[in-house]
Amino acid sequence: MGASDSKLSFKQGIFRLSEPKQIPADDAYWTGFWELPESAEDIFSLFSPADIRRTRDVNLPNLETLILAVTSRLCILRNHPSFPDPDLAPERDALNCIRVLTRLLPFLYEADHLEGWEDQFFWAARRKRSRRGQLARTEVIFDEADPDITPVDAQPEFEQVKPLAEELIDTLIDLLFFSDFTLPKVPAGKSKVTYAIWQTGVGCNTPIASTKEFESNRAEILRLLLTLASKSMYMSANVLPVKGVKAITYMATCPDKQVVLSVLCSLLNTTLKYNPATWRVPYDHVVFKDSKPILVSYCLQLLLALVLYPIPEPGNGPPPKNFFRHFLGRLHRPQDFQFLVDGMTRILNQPLQATSSYLPGSQRSLTWAPEMIMLFWEALQCNKRFRSFIIDTDRAHDFTVLVLFYAMDQRNDPTKQGLIRMCIFVLQTMSVEPNFGKSLNKTFEGQESLPASIRVANFHGTYADYLITSIYTLLTTSKGKLDAIYPALLAIINNIAAYIQNLGRAPSSKLLQLFASMSSPSFLFANESNHTLLQSLLEALNAMIEHQYQNNPNLIYAIVRSQKRFQALRNFTLESGQEEIERQNQLKKEQGSELRRADSIDSLRSPTLPRTPTLAEVPEENNAFTIGDDDDSDDDDHTPEPPRSPSLPHSGASRSASIASSVDDTVPLQLRGMSEKARGKRPVGQPAFSRQNSTTSLMSISTPILGGNEFFTPSTAWIESWLPELPLHTILTLISELAPVLQNPDGTSSDTAAALNAIRDTQVRGIDPSPIRVHLFEWSPLSLGWYESLLWGFIFAGEMLVAKGTAGVWNNTAIRLFKVQETAALTPSLLAPRGAVDAVGSNLVQRIGSLNLRGANTTTQTPQRGGAGAGSGNTASGTVRDV
Repeated sequence: MGASDSKLSFKQGIFRLSEPKQIPADDAYWTGFWELPESAEDIFSLFSPADIRRTRDVNLPNLETLILAVTSRLCILRNHPSFPDPDLAPERDALNCIRVLTRLLPFLYEADHLEGWEDQFFWAARRKRSRRGQLARTEVIFDEADPDITPVDAQPEFEQVKPLAEELIDTLIDLLFFSDFTLPKVPAGKSKVTYAIWQTGVGCNTPIASTKEFESNRAEILRLLLTLASKSMYMSANVLPVKGVKAITYMATCPDKQVVLSVLCSLLNTTLKYNPATWRVPYDHVVFKDSKPILVSYCLQLLLALVLYPIPEPGNGPPPKNFFRHFLGRLHRPQDFQFLVDGMTRILNQPLQATSSYLPGSQRSLTWAPEMIMLFWEALQCNKRFRSFIIDTDRAHDFTVLVLFYAMDQRNDPTKQGLIRMCIFVLQTMSVEPNFGKSLNKTFEGQESLPASIRVANFHGTYADYLITSIYTLLTTSKGKLDAIYPALLAIINNIAAYIQNLGRAPSSKLLQLFASMSSPSFLFANESNHTLLQSLLEALNAMIEHQYQNNPNLIYAIVRSQKRFQALRNFTLESGQEEIERQNQLKKEQGSELRRADSIDSLRSPTLPRTPTLAEVPEENNAFTIGDDDDSDDDDHTPEPPRSPSLPHSGASRSASIASSVDDTVPLQLRGMSEKARGKRPVGQPAFSRQNSTTSLMSISTPILGGNEFFTPSTAWIESWLPELPLHTILTLISELAPVLQNPDGTSSDTAAALNAIRDTQVRGIDPSPIRVHLFEWSPLSLGWYESLLWGFIFAGEMLVAKGTAGVWNNTAIRLFKVQETAALTPSLLAPRGAVDAVGSNLVQRIGSLNLRGANTTTQTPQRGGAGAGSGNTASGTVRDV
């Protein structure tokens, strides 16, 4: 807007909306909403949340008229033969109509009491006077004096038209492909709407000219389409997948193949063609504003909102098909897959490059890597050919390392837990493919070039070694933040176990270290379901023994050296467990006394003082096996004491337990897994639930909710309910066969080299390979609620960045899918503007314990992102919590 008096006029017009008087629909007043503002910032700053809510609650008819007026004006402009002519049908008018609707809709969605009105106003069928009816009415008036002339009463005066929301969406889709507005000008006489793909890539080999103005107009339209879809934010996570959002349903079920493919390929190609690493002056993003990332961000977000959306089941037959998901699943050309892989890795690699630059902060750090991981996951799920392509071409190795980077680098950041959980599920999705497990046996070269956060010291091994070592690190250094997905981490190991060959000494040792901790009484007594995780680990060890015995001598040797731990587990009783816990408690007291005496005489603590390590304190060096029998005496071995926990803790202690906190709670109290009997079985009466074209909807079991029992007391009956079911037969048979072979005649243990050779030369009897089991992720309404809340948390956070000096689209609205907790504004800096938005799951995390995730619980979190808050200067730094 230009002069200040024009701004004042616009603001005064806004005040008129909430006055008691209803303004007629044909009043010239309404034209001010598309003629006066000159930018989106004008509308967002002058049309405050208080103004919108006051009009909504005091004079809803005026708000109705405003929406009808700007929507009607937008449709008229789209159909105007001269649009976008600056004089006859100006582009400014259309953009202002789009901006006004973008500003208003979230405040309508947040009002529960308007839900019925909203359905009627936006989605009910309408009637309007037809052109023939208008002509007939004119003829009747003109010829009233002549009784011999019969009016054209045979023609209907009114005609049925689409609901308002459908007409608006159709208009917006057309404007995305409109001549001289979002696409180059077409010759006279041709249709102004041309469904041409914006960028080369999937489905398009011919480049189309574009300008910054076209890209800016596309971004404005996409933002309104996202706003229409953002009704999702104002529904609870358990209701959203079942009820759905009508705007997304209408877009996703569009029967016009040309429209769907044009939108799909335009969004996909624009996202994946973006290259943030083109040559630029360092720190240019600090000085100059680049609008292209904004368009790319909206393209990716709308694409995800459409592709992952589950069409609600009507109850009387199969749900309508999501055509965006369908056609993404139909891609099959290798060049298209290569395009997808190149674009995804380019974006996912950028944060690594930005942080490792010689000039820190000199490159723009992209913020939509989480959304790109989500797109990769969607492509894996709905397109089997794509999944095979990345595995067969070994690009799965690149994605494994990239996904591990995002999980490992942020594992201790409470604002990134949703992202980390999604990364683990992506790895689980890839791990179900046999060829993926086999491909991991390739040597991992160039590990030294990785960022420090995911580099393994003194590493020389295969991708399988690297993956297992990384999973071990996530289990032992996440400080209990990831306890909900420990079963998913072990499921990955289970899925690749039958294919792993030549597992190194260090990862073999780490697997046995996990077993030592998980089989300790302090772990097993800490929670009524912790034994299920131990069972999952044993299943993985069994698969490696049964299917790859000859190819894994390091692992076999580590198992035999830990024979006393397996035998102790076989003979485990309530009394022996309690005695062990008491012994550990007494040992801890003695250690404390020794330390106090040492401190009293100002002596140094002895490096050989025995102490009970936590999982986080297990040695990380690549030495000989660090798990062995209690009487092993190799100089390079260290046998940790069994971890211990407080005696019979209640759920309050369990909720806060951490595998890296202290001796008393060494083992996570909320590790969960799956029972032997429940494997592959669906509870009676549980309805099936799947996502169209998804290949990850398989085995399921229900798991306890976090903190399900306020007080848990282990009993003999409880131990007998699961101890006989532990799959120990294979391991105990292996030990009984090999232990005598690996001992010298004098009763001492063989040296490592001789032991490995003996293992290779020995055939073990009594072990038959069992069928390979696959542990997969199954979607349910609850897991989809988590997933959609994760996506919309990303979108909300991204909008806070885009908004910068103005209010974001959804800022200061009553969001129900998650909660945005506002905190004090951060001190701004040159490279870090004010504010951040975090998304953290709350109630949903606890309820998600019953998800069919092979025992995994999930929470919803978005990554922390910097960005300014509302136009008033407040900064929203949100912890997004599910209600």
